[in-house]
Amino acid sequence: MFNNISDMKKIHLAINLFLVAMVAALAGCTKDSTTTPDTPVGRDSYIGSWSVSESYTKLTYEVTILADPNSNDGVLIAGFANTMPSGPRAGAVVSGSKITLDANQVIDGLKLNGGGTLSGTKITWVYTIDDGANLTHAVAVYTKK
Repeated sequence: MFNNISDMKKIHLAINLFLVAMVAALAGCTKDSTTTPDTPVGRDSYIGSWSVSESYTKLTYEVTILADPNSNDGVLIAGFANTMPSGPRAGAVVSGSKITLDANQVIDGLKLNGGGTLSGTKITWVYTIDDGANLTHAVAVYTKK
C-alpha cells in the first residue's frame, strides 16, 4: 500500500493540514445573536413629547407631536421652530423613518419647509424658515422624552 514511510508521512501531513483548515474555516461560522430584523417605523414612533436643540435660535425648547385625526400618516407638531405651542400646529407626513413638513405652511407668520429623519429616539430636522424678509436654514435635533 505505502512504498515507504516517507509516503505515509506525506499523507499524514496532508490529512492534518486539511483538518486544521477545516477547523479554522468552521470556527468563523457562528450565529450572530446580536442581529435583529429592522423594526418598521410607524407614526406611533413620533407621537409624544420631545426636547429640541435648534441651530437657528440656539435655544432648547419642547414640542409635542400628535396624531393628525384626519390622516393615517399625518402628525401635528405643537411648538415647531419655537412657535407658540398653543398656536397653530405644523403639519407633517410620516413615511417610515422620514417625516416631511406640509409644503409652504405658515405658522406665526413664518413659512416652513423641510423634513427630518428618525433614528432611535432622535429626529434630526433640516428645514427653512422664511419670515418674508429672510430665508433661514435651520437644523434641529429632537430627543424623545
